[in-house]
Amino acid sequence: SLAAFVAHPEISSVVLVVPQGEEDQYASEFPRASFVVAGGKTRALSVRAGLDALLSRAGEPVQRVLVHDAARPGVDAAVISSVIAALDDHDGAAPALAVVDALKRTSSETLLSVDRSDLWRVQTPQGFRIDVLSKALDASDEGAVDDLAAAEAIGAKLGLVAGSERLAKVTYPEDFARMETLLGASPQVRMGTGFDVHAFEPGDHVTLCGVKIPHSAKLKGHSDADVAWHALTDAIFGALALGDIGDHFPPSEPEWAGAPSHIFLEKAVVMATECGLAVSNCDLTIICEAPKVKPHREAMRERTAEILGVPVTCVSVKATTTEGLGFTGRGEGIAAQAAVVLSARQT
Repeated sequence: SLAAFVAHPEISSVVLVVPQGEEDQYASEFPRASFVVAGGKTRALSVRAGLDALLSRAGEPVQRVLVHDAARPGVDAAVISSVIAALDDHDGAAPALAVVDALKRTSSETLLSVDRSDLWRVQTPQGFRIDVLSKALDASDEGAVDDLAAAEAIGAKLGLVAGSERLAKVTYPEDFARMETLLGASPQVRMGTGFDVHAFEPGDHVTLCGVKIPHSAKLKGHSDADVAWHALTDAIFGALALGDIGDHFPPSEPEWAGAPSHIFLEKAVVMATECGLAVSNCDLTIICEAPKVKPHREAMRERTAEILGVPVTCVSVKATTTEGLGFTGRGEGIAAQAAVVLSARQT
C-alpha cells in the first residue's frame, strides 16, 4: 500500500498511522513514509492524528487528502488517480463495487429479501477536500464506520468511483490466501512506449544514452537533452501508468537545469522497483540524419544496460532516417522512440 502512494506523481506526502509505541519500528522499516505517527483508540482518532501531522509538518499547503486502509494491499495508481480526479467535483469520494449477491434479512420465522439495486460495497482510499474531512472529524461521534460516513453526517457532496476486488480488505486468516490469489492474478508483464524530440542549437556534441557524440550542434533542452533516455524514461512511466517525465521532473524547476538524464532514468527504475517490477528489455530507435549513431551504438547499449540493471543483451539501440522528410530530415533536430517491458521482480 505504501509503495503505491509513494510512487504516485500526485501524492506529495504519506503519513503512516501506527499503534502507539511502535512509531520508531515503523519509521525504521518504512523510511519512504513522510511521517509516522501514533493512532488512537478509534478510526476517527487515528485519522485525526494523521491529518494533524499533515497540517503541521507538511512543507506545503494541503488541500486534498486520501485515507487508506493498509489492510487493502491491492491499491494501485489507477484507483488513486480516480479518487483524486473525483475531488474536482465532490467534497469526498471513494472506490466502490455494486452489491451483486442476493441479500436477505433474517426474522424469527423466515428470510426477508433486501433490495440491493442502490447498495454499494465501499472501499478505500477515500479522498476528501481537507477542510471537509477536518470538519467531519470534529463533528463525528468517533463511531463512524468510515470517513465517508463522517462526511455524510455533515451533508458533504460525495461521489463513488469504480472499485476493484483487488481492494478487498484482509480481516480474517483465510483472507490472506484469497488476497495472494487476487494479486497473483494481476498482470505480471507491463509494456510502455515513449517518444521525445529535441531541436538543435549551437554546440559541439550531442548526448545520446549518456554517450557524448561529437557533432556540429547540440540538442536544446532544460536538462542535458538526452532525447533517447527521455523517451525511455517516459516508456517506463507509461508502463507504470504514472504520468510522464514532465510530471516528475518539471522543466519549470531550476534544479533540473542542465541535469544529466541518468537521474531521470534511475528514478523511473526505482519507481518500477517500488511497484514490484523490473525492466525485462527495451528497444530504442533514434531518428536523425546526423550524427551517425552506429559507431557509438555499443557504448550506448552498455551505458543504458548499466542504468537499468539488465544485461546488455536486453537493450536494443538502432537508428534510422526519414529520407530527408520532416524536421529530422532537414537536420533541425533528433527524435527518439522507446518501448519497454516490465516484469515482476524475482525475490
